[in-house]
Amino acid sequence: MSEVKAPGTMLGHPKGLFLLFTTELWERFSYYAMRAILVLYLVDKVQSEGGSGLGWTQAEALSLYGTFTGLVYLTPLIGGWLADTYLGQRKAIYIGGALMAIGQFTLAAPHSWFPGLETTLFYIGLGTLIFGNGLFKPNISTMVGDLYEEGDHRRDGAFTIFYMGINVGAALSGFIVAWAYTSFGHSTVIEGQEVFVNNWQAGFFCAGVGMIASLIIQFIFAQRLLGDIGTVPAAKLEREKNAQKGQVRSEPLTKIERDRIKVIMVMGLFTIIFWAGFEQAGGLMNLFTNNFTDRMIGSWEVPTTYFQSLNAIFIVVFAPVIASIWIRLGKNEPNSPVKFALGLVLLGIGFLFMIGAVLQMDGDASIKSSMWWLVGAYFFHTMGELCLSPIGLSMVTKLAPLRIASLMMGAWFLFIAIANKVGGLVGSLIGHGGSVEDQLANAMSIFAGIAITAAVSGIILYFMADKLVDWMHGAEGHNDTEEAALTEEIGVTGEHEAIKR
Repeated sequence: MSEVKAPGTMLGHPKGLFLLFTTELWERFSYYAMRAILVLYLVDKVQSEGGSGLGWTQAEALSLYGTFTGLVYLTPLIGGWLADTYLGQRKAIYIGGALMAIGQFTLAAPHSWFPGLETTLFYIGLGTLIFGNGLFKPNISTMVGDLYEEGDHRRDGAFTIFYMGINVGAALSGFIVAWAYTSFGHSTVIEGQEVFVNNWQAGFFCAGVGMIASLIIQFIFAQRLLGDIGTVPAAKLEREKNAQKGQVRSEPLTKIERDRIKVIMVMGLFTIIFWAGFEQAGGLMNLFTNNFTDRMIGSWEVPTTYFQSLNAIFIVVFAPVIASIWIRLGKNEPNSPVKFALGLVLLGIGFLFMIGAVLQMDGDASIKSSMWWLVGAYFFHTMGELCLSPIGLSMVTKLAPLRIASLMMGAWFLFIAIANKVGGLVGSLIGHGGSVEDQLANAMSIFAGIAITAAVSGIILYFMADKLVDWMHGAEGHNDTEEAALTEEIGVTGEHEAIKR
């Protein structure tokens, strides 16, 4: 953390917080706009000259989606290390943001510009996005914390404000990207029928514009509102602080430390199950929305990507509600493993709604399922996320021995990366081909399998909770006042969302 900070506050917080809020809002808009249309773009067939899809099978697209989202959680480990050791957070954000913009605009290049190279350019664009995200994602969140001195009570509230920016950006993305790919699409006649061809490249271009907006805002206002925060690599600052200290000896882990690490490992296995199911939102559930859902309201068809904004909207509305419920329970507030178990069960309930959607179709592809099944599924998935998401990173910071805290945080990100890849593989079980009826049957099996796995895992974790709490050796604690506890609960949610998303 730099010692030179820009003066001035707004709403009781450093003005730099609102700069980072706005920067992250547009970066997350860019990412989620791209994420909302990625699978749709991959499976869309090039139906006419000037068409904009790649024509992959659903299984191929969902497998690739899992690989992409998995790498999104791995590259921040590299990006964080580069920033800490060589670049500093500020420079890492500029480089990462520029790479992400280049990646978005590469994906936005019309196929007619580079005939025969569409797939090659797609991989180049996706790879650039992944590496850029690795530089940008961890460092913008770190700078939020660096705005405050150690022990500053405003820090939790700062992450609450910051994660609101994340979810506002995520919510806007689904609506604006839908406007882009439909407004710049065109109608064509195929086999005697008029067909509308979406312009997915316009959607990617829209995402690129969001990333450019994020970079411009950061570049213009950073020095004025952040001072020297993020300009010096953390490793250099740490060396300066410890210059007069003796060399720290490596000591073996104590029994308490080993027990606490066991809790992290056990919870990590359950987190794979939760996020593998949850991440069907951008993959299999996205395709189900597009292909099998009645999205008509009168004569207007709701764009598929609108449903990708539901999670972010529900988070903004219900995060304070859930946090308040925990606090009002007082001494009856569930411990972390029980909250985690409840999150898994709520995820399973959400997939019961997806089962209902398939059952409504009764195996007939000509019947579309109601969009309210999807709304119910996303609602319960979000409630599960709000029970579970504040626990992960917060738990690692509480339980990991200080001398290996970064290693344990890296392990936690590895669990989430594995979850995303597993989620893509599970979604790809819908099949490479076959009839629509076969796809519906496969979708039913996937939704039911996830629902059962999540519910059973939640029950198992519930019965393990007391043992896990014993292994924590008192790491969990509660604030004495309701107001302080509520601030911390919402702030921890915000900090986790800031890094997870």
